[in-house]
Amino acid sequence: MYLGVDGGGTKTAFTIVDASGAVLGTADGPSTSPALGEHGMDTARTVLRDGVTAVCRQAATDPTRLTYAYFGLPAHGESPRLTEALDVLPAQVLGHDRYAVGNDMMCGWAGSLGLADGINVISGTGSMAYGVLRGREARTGGWGELFGDEGSAYWIAVQGLNLFTRMSDGRTPPGPLHAVLRRRLALDSDLELVDVMLLGRPDRTAVAAVSRYVSVAAAEGDAQCARVLARAGEELAALARAARHSLAATPDEVVPVSWSGGVFIEERVREAFTDALASFPEPYDVRPPLGTPVVGAALLAARLAGEPLKWHPAHTG
Repeated sequence: MYLGVDGGGTKTAFTIVDASGAVLGTADGPSTSPALGEHGMDTARTVLRDGVTAVCRQAATDPTRLTYAYFGLPAHGESPRLTEALDVLPAQVLGHDRYAVGNDMMCGWAGSLGLADGINVISGTGSMAYGVLRGREARTGGWGELFGDEGSAYWIAVQGLNLFTRMSDGRTPPGPLHAVLRRRLALDSDLELVDVMLLGRPDRTAVAAVSRYVSVAAAEGDAQCARVLARAGEELAALARAARHSLAATPDEVVPVSWSGGVFIEERVREAFTDALASFPEPYDVRPPLGTPVVGAALLAARLAGEPLKWHPAHTG
């Protein structure tokens, strides 16, 4: 049995699969980002322990019986201090050392492309791309919401909030977004946005959640919000193109590209992403994801154990 864990800025997913690739158990928990305040690492440990306990219970097993596990965790590889601490967390949860830890971007690639060469673009709370080609690896994006993460839910939310302020001031024509945010954020006056989104100090996930209201406004005919979503898709395509360059693909080489993360549920983002890739002079083979990132984590666990899964997308539903 193989345990896959896909951590993220919003939630953490757990799954156990058997050697045939059949899913034996699943569970979800909060974010395992170690950057969540001064007690972030303690929170991550608790989330992992609770999630492993829950998924093992559902699979009628316990951690000691797992063949191998893979933990894809946010911030791994980005900070020597955090990486060192994250590397030992699973041992405290599993009670053994039959596991590996990597960045959660690995899970997205493994799940969407089934461990095959190509590039996966992630857009959830944050954004990045990760690809593999003939043994070469590349990562682009993932610089964080302060000065990066273009095309992510957080980025879309910030663009939408800025658009609201422009509408309120009269610096841009008002659109449905103005009424949508007033209603969804329960604002009695426009200026209360400062209290809710700044003085109230919402966490990263809460800010990113505002992106859904940009989608709502676009669906109600807000052309400026539709453009924000299109720009998000274009930014995500740029991540894929930069990853292709880093992978040293030849100009005429067809490179598979897929995606993961909740932002890609938005059709406007997905269409802009595929349209942008099609507009580039070099060829891409854009593919819907074969499986979810947490399935990708299980695939990685099996491969690292030297026993690749006999896995098929149908196993994940």
